[in-house]
Amino acid sequence: MIATALPDADLLRRYDRPGPRYTSYPTAPQFHSGFGEQALRDAVAASNGDPIPRRLSLYVHVPFCASPCFYCGCNRIITRDKARAEAYLARLYREIDLVAALFDRDREVVQLHFGGGTPNFLDPAQLREVVDTLRAQFHFSARSDLDLSIELDPRFVTPADVAELGAAGFNRASLGVQDFDPEVQAAVNRIQSVEETAAVVEACRAAGMRSVNIDLIYGLPHQTLEGFGATLARVIDIRPDRLAVYGYAHLPELFRPQKQIDAAHLPGPELRLALLQLAIDRLTAAGYVYIGMDHFALPDDELARAQERGGLHRNFMGYTTHADSDLVGLGVSAISHIGDTFSQNPRDLPTWEHALDDGRLPVMRGMRLDEDDQLRADLIQALMCQAEIPVRALERRYAIDFPQYFADALARLQPLVDDGLVTVAPGVIRATSRGRLLLRNIAMCFDRYLNAPHDAPVRFSRAV
Repeated sequence: MIATALPDADLLRRYDRPGPRYTSYPTAPQFHSGFGEQALRDAVAASNGDPIPRRLSLYVHVPFCASPCFYCGCNRIITRDKARAEAYLARLYREIDLVAALFDRDREVVQLHFGGGTPNFLDPAQLREVVDTLRAQFHFSARSDLDLSIELDPRFVTPADVAELGAAGFNRASLGVQDFDPEVQAAVNRIQSVEETAAVVEACRAAGMRSVNIDLIYGLPHQTLEGFGATLARVIDIRPDRLAVYGYAHLPELFRPQKQIDAAHLPGPELRLALLQLAIDRLTAAGYVYIGMDHFALPDDELARAQERGGLHRNFMGYTTHADSDLVGLGVSAISHIGDTFSQNPRDLPTWEHALDDGRLPVMRGMRLDEDDQLRADLIQALMCQAEIPVRALERRYAIDFPQYFADALARLQPLVDDGLVTVAPGVIRATSRGRLLLRNIAMCFDRYLNAPHDAPVRFSRAV
């Protein structure tokens, strides 16, 4: 297991600046409208022609939420009108028909994930129908490591619903919690009890799901060390297999619901760092292993084991154990990563609907990676998953002299080396135990686009 230690407060303050989360490289702001439907068709055709067909990961976006959470920056539509789900599914099935026809049937699906929004805005019968439709159109793996995962809002799902999801094949679930403190919950418009959350986790286990994740957020309004400590204690008692502990990014100019949050009630920098320190201390003391970025897992969880054997991967779904697969995104705003390309569906529902009504693949933007993009993407992927850059392997793979090729990046990296966050040795660059919480900052040194002049500023969340 890879150890981690919190850098001192002065260092964290110095490096707490905005930057990408690197669920992709290049990041989504680099996608452009010049990449359209035909480019995606060409990308799939090229990937079908690979001598060893790459496996597939499917992502389905369900945009609807019954209630707004004020901290949220996801692409979602607030509605309690369940009839909207049927209209959405009708077009989703059209998209599945169009997309599945592009892929050879020997392309094996090893992962299916439902995100949102709130995927359980769809009832269990509708979710089963989506899974069955995908199974009819794609070749799903019969292997034991097939992942069918779903994000669940415990406020709107019952243990009986979870049992139906287990019967439909779902074997992983991720539950939003954020904080159990009543004052914090009221401030972010998400009232959720410990009891209903624990009941859903127990239902997931009873349904045979092999992994349950819980999401927490630090930096929310009215959070205190005492209150967040109580939340951590309750979550540890529930004992999820995985935890994600995100730092809240207050960007009300980008995400309108955040305007409902009074910035005066947000924790200051010192308290925010103390909340992070508390989470790390409590979770590691409880036996959780730090995976990377904001993620923790029990030592016997597949995520931790994948990191040990070098098989961890990071994409738009977060950390995953399926490193050798193309990602196929379905639904409004969904992103695909096919071969050396990225593509994204429209973020607004009407544009996505109109494309499908016209019989077109709903591609809004994307990009094809050049060789430099692919090199830096491999570098950042290794860093984010294994906390190191395999210099010798990259030199062999891309026929480069690493110090010469990345002279500017290494100059940007030097202050982090001086601060004890990174070590540079022959053949490998590693994040130290103190530097592992600042992987984004290390990756930013190698980001060609981030360090190039911009016509307009791009807004990112802060690193800590």
